[in-house]
Amino acid sequence: MKRTRKRSTTPSSSGSAPASPERHASKAAKEETPAYVDLDLVDSADSVRARDRDRGQRDPRDARHRPDYTAFPDAAGPPPPPPARPRETPAGGAYIPPARLRALQKNISDKNSPEFQRMTWEALKKSINGLVNKVNTGNIKLIVPELFAENLVRGRGLLCRSLMKAQAAALPFSAVYAALVAIVNSKFPQVGDLLVSRLVTQYRRAYRRNDKAICIAVSKFIAHLVNQKVAHEILALQILTLLLERPTDDSVEVAVGFMREVGSYLSDISSRATNAIFERFRTILHEGSIDKRTQYMVEVLFQVRKDKFKDNVPVDPELELVEDEDQVTHSISLDDEGLAVEEGLNVFKFDPDYAENEGKYAVLKKEILGDSDEESGDEDGDDEEEDDEDEEDAAEAMKKAREQIQIQDQTNTSLINLRRGIYLTIMSSLNFEECAHKLMKLGVKEGQEIEVCNMIIECCSQERTYVSFYGLLGERFCRLNQSWQQAFTACFEEVYKTIHRYETNRLRNVAKFFAHALATDALTWNVLALVRLTETDTTSASRIFLKILFEELNSSMGLKRLKERLSDPEMKISVDTPKGLVHRGVFDGLFPKDNPRNTRFAINYFTSIHLGALTTDLREHLKNAPKLIMQQAQEVDSSDSDSSSDSSSSSSSSSSSDSSSSNSSSGSSSSSSSSSSSSSSSSSSSSDGSNARRRKRNKRR
Repeated sequence: MKRTRKRSTTPSSSGSAPASPERHASKAAKEETPAYVDLDLVDSADSVRARDRDRGQRDPRDARHRPDYTAFPDAAGPPPPPPARPRETPAGGAYIPPARLRALQKNISDKNSPEFQRMTWEALKKSINGLVNKVNTGNIKLIVPELFAENLVRGRGLLCRSLMKAQAAALPFSAVYAALVAIVNSKFPQVGDLLVSRLVTQYRRAYRRNDKAICIAVSKFIAHLVNQKVAHEILALQILTLLLERPTDDSVEVAVGFMREVGSYLSDISSRATNAIFERFRTILHEGSIDKRTQYMVEVLFQVRKDKFKDNVPVDPELELVEDEDQVTHSISLDDEGLAVEEGLNVFKFDPDYAENEGKYAVLKKEILGDSDEESGDEDGDDEEEDDEDEEDAAEAMKKAREQIQIQDQTNTSLINLRRGIYLTIMSSLNFEECAHKLMKLGVKEGQEIEVCNMIIECCSQERTYVSFYGLLGERFCRLNQSWQQAFTACFEEVYKTIHRYETNRLRNVAKFFAHALATDALTWNVLALVRLTETDTTSASRIFLKILFEELNSSMGLKRLKERLSDPEMKISVDTPKGLVHRGVFDGLFPKDNPRNTRFAINYFTSIHLGALTTDLREHLKNAPKLIMQQAQEVDSSDSDSSSDSSSSSSSSSSSDSSSSNSSSGSSSSSSSSSSSSSSSSSSSSDGSNARRRKRNKRR
């Protein structure tokens, strides 16, 4: 039998005391409030109510829809609707439909009004964004003139923002955007400075937030800017040092990607710092604190370095569009404080001098792009007026350029900067090949080679002992070009003339430097034609200089080769003298034969420095000097006698007629005189023989 459970009766039915009113009310509230609310039912109920409300509003029987109904009986009329505001853009501007924009442009006549400036600002932003988005390797040469046609001074903030957005969205095009920046930076350095400052600031922010994606994008852009010489290589080294200071998987990955992009350029510019960075990579790899994937990336980086970054060239030849001397490098470091990012340049600002600034940029654009052919269809009169204006502008520009050149010549700022750069390059180079490569990339202009040569010699003379680095460096430059050899020849002449100003240590280093250049035939031996080795023409300093020079030549070439070179008969030079052009030997001054006193001095000098074998010809000349002097005297006497005989023959011909009449009478006298002369000659010969016998007897005694 099924049992059923009886439901308990309420207190009121059982006759017990009734519950308190508070408990009863709370119980009723609980029973009325459902524990679960169906939202779909609520939404449907709301929709029904809204439909009923709309239906009631549209009901023609409603008093509000009657023609005589007024909501504000006491007012004159309904309030005016609020004016429609244009939709604002994120940059602070307002969106204007194209049709309305064209209508506004037609109606605006004041070009200094804020409305006109806002419209031109929007057009400038749209044009810059469009040009940046469609640039690539093939059309960059066509995009650049269009970009310069826009006001880049006013829109430099827009250009930097556009470039950063485009590069972050398309990392493979980073090299193209960097090449575009390099071209603009060569004409407007403030654009490059602003972009590098913004990139450095963005990289700091991303590094603090551990935003790996932004770090990779920004570091890649900075790497290509360093390759294009827009940013200094110090910035790249600072980024690598920061990433590898406390290595993690992400920081090492970013450093590897950055090094692959900029490693080839850093190896050429600063090999010592690059070697230190790779040593840090090797240490991290040996420590094993990173995962296998990152270790494999580091190993691949070392293989790329071994292959000399053949797949990661610094600058693609198609994108190498700016000359080194035209590029402006910005020395912004990673720890610089107060970098001016100028965020206000990204938004529109009213310019009270708008027309004047636009005119100034038009002049700059004409200087950069030249005269365009867009107005070729104008009238001839207008063309002539424009040509006159162009000539006046060109004359003013030339005048300003001359003033600038004059100021630079007076202060020698460019020359001082060049010498500082040469000195720092020499001191920071690891070997002479790297130093020569860096010095050639300094952009030394024609005629400034002598400054490089003087700085090399000066650095060599300042060393405690001679360093072969400088000799090899000088040899490399002498073999590059004839102009460099002529510059070193001029330096030798200047040094020899002012050798008395040098201290002994500096003198020794300079002498060894030129001895190396002569021994390797990097410097022509014609420079020794300047030397005249006599007691009056030399000083103690010059004699010490020549002593060290020839001792080094002897140790480098050997005595035999040195003697052959100094006795080469083909070593001739032409000397311009007041009497005309004279040809003489190159080494006639070293081995003088014009005076026995000078000859003895040269022989004694070379003998004292243990090079007496070089003076064999001088000794023979000195031994035969008396005979040569007698021959010269006889030649002088013979020339005098010839002149006297010519005069006597002329006098004898005049008296021949007088002597012919007296020949017959003097025959007997001539015969007697001949007999007497023969007897006198025989007596004189006998007396000479007796005198000779007396001398022999005296010698025996």
